[in-house]
Amino acid sequence: MPYTLEPSYDDNPRLQELVGRLRTYLTDELLPYEQEHGITAESALDRPTLEHVWKRSAELGFYGISLPPELGGQGLNFTELCALKEELTASGAALSHSVLGDMGGPLRVGAVVKYATAYQLERYLMPVVRGELACCFSITEQDAGSDVRRMRTTATRDGDSYVLDGHKVFSSAAPFADFAIVVARMAGTGTDGGEEEAYSAFLVDLDTPGCRVLEGEVPMSGQRMEGDLVFENCRIPAANLLGEAGQGLRIGIGRITLNRLLHCPSLIGAARRSWDLSVAWSKSRVAFGRPLLALQSVQHKLADMATELYAARSMVQATAARADRGENIAVEANMCKLFTSESCFRVADEAVQLHGKAGLTQGHEVERIFRTLRMFRIVTGTTEIHKNAIAKALV
Repeated sequence: MPYTLEPSYDDNPRLQELVGRLRTYLTDELLPYEQEHGITAESALDRPTLEHVWKRSAELGFYGISLPPELGGQGLNFTELCALKEELTASGAALSHSVLGDMGGPLRVGAVVKYATAYQLERYLMPVVRGELACCFSITEQDAGSDVRRMRTTATRDGDSYVLDGHKVFSSAAPFADFAIVVARMAGTGTDGGEEEAYSAFLVDLDTPGCRVLEGEVPMSGQRMEGDLVFENCRIPAANLLGEAGQGLRIGIGRITLNRLLHCPSLIGAARRSWDLSVAWSKSRVAFGRPLLALQSVQHKLADMATELYAARSMVQATAARADRGENIAVEANMCKLFTSESCFRVADEAVQLHGKAGLTQGHEVERIFRTLRMFRIVTGTTEIHKNAIAKALV
């Protein structure tokens, strides 16, 4: 398929139809809805606003579309999912994260379904798929980001319960979630002394006594999506252990590896949006008696930006195809996140440069995209962590 900034997907009729319907929904419904209600990427979102998107997306068949049919989805493969995720951020919609269920929805739980018991599926995970509940994933702590094994949140077995104590940070969707998937270190292991460290994952209702949700720090993107979870003698049933005891890091890090790939199309979409804005600006902005686009230096910048997008999208599509074949993509996912986060940031940087003073103005869309893409050189693994992982695996 020839390269175009806005892909046509002629080689995949099902995907072409889905992308066409998604673009129609975004332009005809979601963007006008955001404009009518004054919703921006930095708005503090309430639950009714999000549920409106969840419900309409479910009616259109997009909410949880990548899940298997038995869980209410359409069984999209990773290649197709990446295409939809790129379209969402390329639209510039502030609520794009809620259309497929990235933020607190089905895409948060899809990777852990295989570990769930029948009770956990019925009580927690299927209501998320139906848009009745929202969840967050909580593993990061103040001193345990890239070095996740430094976590201090503990789980102590006490009869038919586990007692959680600790403080989690940067839990995306926590402000409006009903429950959290929490990874904690088993008390008496690792830094507590005693046996070798072990970690487990738990389903925790956020209204459980001893659990508090605090307002999180606002990241440089301006999005108000983060929250802190504080556990103080928080007692949860043993039935809420997700998977087996000691399996928590496998659940958490396995999900993170896939997320590193699935973040990439969203970054590409945002960079593509900044390219579109730059082209429109270069055509309309007149300097020295002619449009900016007439300048060869401006054409070269646009050519470099498009080339970066082509390279990033090609890497992501190739890796998604490997994932669809069931192959191990641990190295490639790190490569994709490394290259995409860096290259898309360069695209956004050039977009700011092309817009001049306008691009430096708070509230301008290219300025916001620039801040957002800068953040993703750290989020879900820093550039340096990805390089470490790649070198370790290959050398």
